[in-house]
Amino acid sequence: MKHVIEQGKNNHPVFVLLHGTGGDETSLLEVGRLLDEEATMIGIRGNVLENGYPRYFKRLSDGVFDLESLETESKQLHEAIQELAYVNSFDVTNVVLVGYSNGANIGIRLLLDYPEIYQKAILFHPMYPVEVKDRQLLNKTQVFVTMGKFDQMVSIQESQRVLYLLEEREADVTEMWGNTHQLMYEEIEQAKRWLEKTSS
Repeated sequence: MKHVIEQGKNNHPVFVLLHGTGGDETSLLEVGRLLDEEATMIGIRGNVLENGYPRYFKRLSDGVFDLESLETESKQLHEAIQELAYVNSFDVTNVVLVGYSNGANIGIRLLLDYPEIYQKAILFHPMYPVEVKDRQLLNKTQVFVTMGKFDQMVSIQESQRVLYLLEEREADVTEMWGNTHQLMYEEIEQAKRWLEKTSS
């Protein structure tokens, strides 16, 4: 998978930066720097194209995920992260998933599928309209989630579904409500404070 790496300091997090639809491996680098300028930044581009715009998995329509694509692409993304960890000698337990929109959505899948590996995430404006039958606990997982009360892409009900999905599995969830789907500076500031608090 196409990626970019900015090496940080060993005692700081490793941010895996997951862009929204139409973004690329560089899209969230500045967000990562605002969160912790001394962290290692790993931006990874989604494998799927939708009308020429990169995404992490296919969708059948707005708000309807292609579940087969989600399963396949999330596994490939996980394998790519593991390979990057090995090649670049960083500790995968220091990984913080940082995702926006489509990137946050596949971030949820990584949390659900690999709870012993990915245990901290910052999810900006996610949705996850998927029935999850197993109830594997996420009681070691810490998540900061932002949502919009007037988000044109994600309804309040879908935002609440994400919260319920995580909290039902006993994840430690901190939520922040804004207005629209746009990622705002205030969200990044709150995420930074959360990160500092949970890392101390």
